[in-house]
Amino acid sequence: MLPACSSTEGAEQDFAQVLPDRVDYNFHVKPILSDRCYACHGPDENALKAGLRLDLESGATGRLESGGRAIVPGNIRKSLVVERIFASDPDAVMPPPESNLHLSGYERALIRRWIEQGAEFKPHWSLIPPSRPEVPSTAPAAAGTDGRVAGVSPIDAFVNRRVEREGLEAAGPADRERLIRRLSFDLTGLPPTLEEIDAFLADTRPGAYERVVDRLLASDAYGEHMAAAWLDIARYADSHGYQDDGLRNMWPWRDWVISAYNANMPYDEFLTVQLAGDLLPDRTRDQILATGFNRNHLQSQEGGIVPEEYRVDYVADRTNTVGRAFLGLTVECARCHDHKYDPITQREYFELFAFFNSVNEFGNIPYAGEASPTVILTSDDDEQTLAELSTKIDSLAALVETSHARYDAGYTAWRSELAGQALNVDLTSSRIGYFPLDGTPDRQILNHASSDHDGYVWGDVDKELIVVEGRVGSALKLVGDPWIDMGKEFAWFERNEPFSIGLWLQITDPGREGPLFNKAGGLFNGMRGYVAMLRKDGHLSASLNHVFPSNSIEVVTEAPLPVGRWMHLTMTYDGSSRVAGLRLFLDGRPLATVPAADNLKMSTLY
Repeated sequence: MLPACSSTEGAEQDFAQVLPDRVDYNFHVKPILSDRCYACHGPDENALKAGLRLDLESGATGRLESGGRAIVPGNIRKSLVVERIFASDPDAVMPPPESNLHLSGYERALIRRWIEQGAEFKPHWSLIPPSRPEVPSTAPAAAGTDGRVAGVSPIDAFVNRRVEREGLEAAGPADRERLIRRLSFDLTGLPPTLEEIDAFLADTRPGAYERVVDRLLASDAYGEHMAAAWLDIARYADSHGYQDDGLRNMWPWRDWVISAYNANMPYDEFLTVQLAGDLLPDRTRDQILATGFNRNHLQSQEGGIVPEEYRVDYVADRTNTVGRAFLGLTVECARCHDHKYDPITQREYFELFAFFNSVNEFGNIPYAGEASPTVILTSDDDEQTLAELSTKIDSLAALVETSHARYDAGYTAWRSELAGQALNVDLTSSRIGYFPLDGTPDRQILNHASSDHDGYVWGDVDKELIVVEGRVGSALKLVGDPWIDMGKEFAWFERNEPFSIGLWLQITDPGREGPLFNKAGGLFNGMRGYVAMLRKDGHLSASLNHVFPSNSIEVVTEAPLPVGRWMHLTMTYDGSSRVAGLRLFLDGRPLATVPAADNLKMSTLY
């Protein structure tokens, strides 16, 4: 129980035994000011009273409108803060009685001593570079049962000093069974085996304890134990967290963390590769894997969500986690306003937010395939095989390169043979689908290129089809929910297969959005396949996807498509798995497009 104190003069005497020798701003004073004073004298400009800000040294020690100063370092008699917190007049005392806040006698004495000692302000504790303190001189404790002398370690010196200051006596040396048990739990989280205990008891040579330490530090269990705390702050999980809580393959990142601890990776490198290992020059696969740290947040597979809302939440989660794990700051309050207690403004929060907001991603993650982005992990043998195949592919690609001398010679000879001849190209020989939309018996769309794959009009089956005049013959007008389905087995293409798709269409109203044509698994399955999507702004997006948009190629037209006229749209793809091989044509002319994704690494087959 701390005694009460009602006067400035009595403060030091009443609390002399419990006040710290040196009052620290961050540890002792700031918690009091932020809890009792910042409501009226803190960082919220809209709530500021008397023009006094106690969260800033310049505001707390500067001259007030009255001419006085709230805090005069080293002078308690000229410091208005001391006068007001010790006042007995309810109209003058701070905090005011109507605030229902008050300072205890100990807290008033603490502030008084801090001002008397110079009122040293400090930045947030996590922003202060650590410095090595002077090791206190204390008498060593008694020798342990294994011959070691406690107190020779600098840590023991600090412990001994605290023991003396608290008027306590050091415990006697632990027996060897307890010693190895404590050590094993500290370094591995596991108890020692009976064999390990017996070996330690039997080892009477000097350095027996140190040898146990070395053995435990070299064990895999050491990294597993140390990693547990980091996995917690990194919000690690093997599932997505929302709704169905589907499986997430994040264990390779977990194993990377364990290996980093076991390899005694320097702390600065440990943080750097997890935050931005993919941005390092000559980055390795492990450095890219380390950035899985940023992907440990909850992710939703729910079809009814607003994807952009959840995407923004994912970005905010990464921002907040970097604040807690890297900066020692709770930055999330600054998402809505300047932080009242941590030194973060709303502008600074969104500057950090912008770093993570630059990622091309989607708020809804698929059931089929991993959440974006992913890295393909292979064994050393697989890497060697892939390297050999890559070399072979490069050599073959060089033979068909248009700048190759053999290509030029062959092309010249072919042109000579065709001199003076009409060039007839049969476009129907490789055509697998041709669907004139001017005949729809029983809602069926006949394939004039092959009788094996006819289409069908689905959706709104209780309504009559709307047949209108088309660019060539008749056309179907799709209103509401109908769509033309060409069948499950038709027109699936793998990412190495070239293909072209063309159609006549007319967009009747601006602001329409949705797929013009697609063969994909939908959002639930990462849009696996290919899609030509009309966006709400009128621009057209075309993509081939394993999981959209991280394992995809995608282009977006620079200008919106015309509204109210018939046009012929064609998408061509050359089978290269590169965005340069995906092109769009309008009425036979190339459409100007912007690449939005170029990272197709896995199958497009659903």
